[in-house]
Amino acid sequence: MAKIAFILLCHKDPDAIIGQANMLTAAGDCMAIHFDARARPEHYRKIREALADNPNVTFARKRIKCGWGEWSLVQATLYAVEAAVEEFPHATHFYMLSGDCAAIKSAAYAHEFLDANDVDFIESFDYFESDWIKTGMKEERLIYRHFFNERTQSKRFYASFELQKRLGLTREIPADIQVQIGSQWWCLRRRTIEWILDFTRKRRDVMRFFRTTWIPDETFFQTLVRHVVPDEEIRTRTLTFLMFTDYGMPVTFYNDHYDLLLSQDFLFARKISPEATELKTRLGALYADDKAEFKISNEGRSLFSFLTGRGRIGRRFASRFWETESTLGRDRELMIVVCKKWHVAKRLLDKLRHVVNVPAIEYLFNEEDTALPDLGGIQATLGKRTRHRRALMRMLFDYYDTDRLIVCIDPASLDLLHDFNGDRSTTKILEIQCQFSDDYLAGHAMRVGLAGEQTPPETLERLLPTIRGDINFESDRIRDAEFENHMILREGDDVEQHAGLIARFLDVGPEKALEVAQTDHLFAD
Repeated sequence: MAKIAFILLCHKDPDAIIGQANMLTAAGDCMAIHFDARARPEHYRKIREALADNPNVTFARKRIKCGWGEWSLVQATLYAVEAAVEEFPHATHFYMLSGDCAAIKSAAYAHEFLDANDVDFIESFDYFESDWIKTGMKEERLIYRHFFNERTQSKRFYASFELQKRLGLTREIPADIQVQIGSQWWCLRRRTIEWILDFTRKRRDVMRFFRTTWIPDETFFQTLVRHVVPDEEIRTRTLTFLMFTDYGMPVTFYNDHYDLLLSQDFLFARKISPEATELKTRLGALYADDKAEFKISNEGRSLFSFLTGRGRIGRRFASRFWETESTLGRDRELMIVVCKKWHVAKRLLDKLRHVVNVPAIEYLFNEEDTALPDLGGIQATLGKRTRHRRALMRMLFDYYDTDRLIVCIDPASLDLLHDFNGDRSTTKILEIQCQFSDDYLAGHAMRVGLAGEQTPPETLERLLPTIRGDINFESDRIRDAEFENHMILREGDDVEQHAGLIARFLDVGPEKALEVAQTDHLFAD
């Protein structure tokens, strides 16, 4: 009978991981966990202590810091796989999971399904001939070397990429390797896993090649499985049900999706909302139900596409089945830097990027050319960003795979501050109150079109008090709104006071807060 070794890559929510591990191993299966080394140490200790007495749980022998699109995700998977192979000699299948996955069938159903299908389940399409990659880089992912993370080090990523293009520094794909691509959510037989591990030890040239490709978790296992397993023993599909929106973002499942999920021809599903506690409870009970029967209709993706299309042409008379109230998410934290001097806030964010591991975005609702990822067009104009502000923010949380995000907003945008503070997520505001010289205010008047090069000095002199009063009024409105987590960092206060506020805002220790507070020339014009 099949015995599954689950390979769990995770980085947050220790309570959910503990519950997931206990539920999946209670049916006799086992699990190897890699918990991201970037995550909080106390969360890892909590998981280790809670699962210490569970003989069906082991941990990757080495933990590394993982980044989206990097080789580190493949390496973390290999560490967990190696631990599972060594610790669980009776495991027959190895199933890749994330903390956002949940079983949508019973353990008995899953075991019978795998026993009846002696094949490997992995999406594996020809990299160059298929249309799996819709937009963005394709050949460039492979023939150039990628040393930096596009999401966290975008300037270095593209500078390195452009330099290699100009100098013609391309490389050959290993001659005997036909690169494949597909979803990272696979289920492989033990024999296949052992062949792959043996391959990684013998073919150092292939390992060196994949280490500097971009997004190798979509190509590494997909390619190697085709290399070591006969085609007739591979099913080019995943056993994990997932859907994507028009913007290329994963659809999230909530409490009212229980019946829909059970009818799909898959064993697991992702992404399950952290707030869908009822759904998780019902699915957990289902996994242990040996008598459960399932009627497979498999209509999820076609129904999603149909209802999306109706909404697009104005004929959607009822709520889409995947929609819930518009919220960023109860467990998410949005940190807003509010400052009239945009260059001051940008200097602060530039420092934050080097000190804390939290994505930080500049004035996305105020500057059209703010650097943003491609989210399917919703980010294209200021008008779209503002109209779809919560949807945009949810996409950014999902894109960066984070529960914490920092953004900058101009103090005039009080409606945005009210909106985000009204969300169920945690919202913090760090307002930076600067001192404004007459020269700065004159320059500001010209930048916003209140004055020009030919404006008479006496007119500008009469205008400055009005501008100064308007800036003060914006700050007063924010204060009068009495936002719960509103902190004010004043230019004239000392560094220790600044560090104390930054520590509260970022939830970091005093040393990191002081490092941020000591940013060179922070308030210089």
